[in-house]
Amino acid sequence: MTNSEVVPPEVTEKLRAILTEAGVSDNKKLVRRLLETGIGLGVDRTTRLDLKIASAALTEMRDAFALFAPFARTPKVTIFGSARARPDSPAYQQTRHVSAALAERGWMVVTGAGPGIMQAAAEGAGSRSSLGVSIRLPFEEKPNSSIEGSRNVAMKYFFTRKLMLVKESHGFVYVPGGFGTLDELFELLTLQQTGKAEPTPIVLLDEPGGRLWHGLRDFAEGQLLPAGVISPDDFDRVLLTDSVTAAADEITGFWRNYDSLRWADDRLVLRLRAEPTAAEIADLDVRFGDLLTSGGFRSRGPLHREIRDDDHLGLPRLVCRFDPFKVGSLYRLIRALNNLDSAPDAARPEQLH
Repeated sequence: MTNSEVVPPEVTEKLRAILTEAGVSDNKKLVRRLLETGIGLGVDRTTRLDLKIASAALTEMRDAFALFAPFARTPKVTIFGSARARPDSPAYQQTRHVSAALAERGWMVVTGAGPGIMQAAAEGAGSRSSLGVSIRLPFEEKPNSSIEGSRNVAMKYFFTRKLMLVKESHGFVYVPGGFGTLDELFELLTLQQTGKAEPTPIVLLDEPGGRLWHGLRDFAEGQLLPAGVISPDDFDRVLLTDSVTAAADEITGFWRNYDSLRWADDRLVLRLRAEPTAAEIADLDVRFGDLLTSGGFRSRGPLHREIRDDDHLGLPRLVCRFDPFKVGSLYRLIRALNNLDSAPDAARPEQLH
């Protein structure tokens, strides 16, 4: 049952009037839909516990949106890792170094705001370049001292916290951790594998000489791949390294030429920072033609839908009919686009938003 079937027309008109009286001017239809959904929950006689979950989740998301809004034009990287890592451990120091390197390149670092790797990341980036999304637990997870109180939002639910840690970032670094770190990693890989999230750089950063992430890759390739439950290119999405420089280069270099993508029915639009030459497009047709259902890559201006939505209109585009069952291979294509001779040397931080 839709909201319009639950809420009588006269109530909808009253909601419109309330929104106008409250001063809501942007996205009024979406805000009204939120109110109608709340009314629908009441009409459905939803249990008190379920209402508390829905209310708390929406409140937490509003708080998190407000936290991130002032920094919308600054690229962000989320760093995950163990809350149990000690300051004298190699993983802790590795995290401090990579977050400092990314902050020097104009990026902000987002963490779960707890101890261990989360504190190391905030220390490395510095308080002006750190944001936190903490979780309220009975036994740990007070925001670490390296994140200013105004730069952190505390959440009751893991699912709202995970949403914000993923939604706001242009890259992800995973340092060895336990179940929580692996949970975050596998959820992101699932979103990427299914095409529910746009491609982003993912780095598995080990301590110098460490092999933990190699063990995960060996398990995936030795057990999951032969069982047929993942595709051969699923692990191509991630970079395994113990080099801080390589990790920072992967995060920032992913956006050298590639900007964003959009699906329009069966067409994929790839927005770039520099227009490819005809020879480069012909080469892409040869190298990646097997990823398309028909035709080749075509350079063109914005599609009608993009114009209607004022969606990145100033960028050059490649349009193709990409096979949706091969979204895992988008990473190979994006890396090729970033390595074109026509690509700029690097993306400026202010371009990533």
